[in-house]
Amino acid sequence: MKVKTLLDLFIHDLSDVYSAEKQITRALPKLIRAATDEKLKAAFQQHLDETQGQIERLDQVIDAHDELRLLRMKCHALEGLVEEAQELIEATEAGPVRDAGLIGAAQKVEHYEIATYGTLIALAIKLQLGEAANLLAATLEEEKSTDKKLTSIAEKQ
Repeated sequence: MKVKTLLDLFIHDLSDVYSAEKQITRALPKLIRAATDEKLKAAFQQHLDETQGQIERLDQVIDAHDELRLLRMKCHALEGLVEEAQELIEATEAGPVRDAGLIGAAQKVEHYEIATYGTLIALAIKLQLGEAANLLAATLEEEKSTDKKLTSIAEKQ
């Protein structure tokens, strides 16, 4: 698909983040198993639960607007971040060092999502897709909250 309009860009970015969220649901169980800190495991589990809700919200965005159809695509950025996390798991022993690395890997993902959802909200507002903007804003707040929680866990280690 050639991106020629803001609506095309919105659909492209929405499709990309949909792929990213799906990849996150597959990656988080691995992070939960790899972590040793119970608070970190709980934070990853909470984010997994939230991510499933975020995918449902993305479905609501699509359902609310007839002009929106997801593209079949893979988020290569997330694929790379997941691969980095896997390499970290393989390169470290279970314990505080690995946990610190997992927090960093997870925060890279959060920052990617925060940037993406911020962009999508701005595009939705510009395109006068109010319901989409509201749904995406709810997800953005969850992503920011997860990032703060990870920072808090890291500072207490």
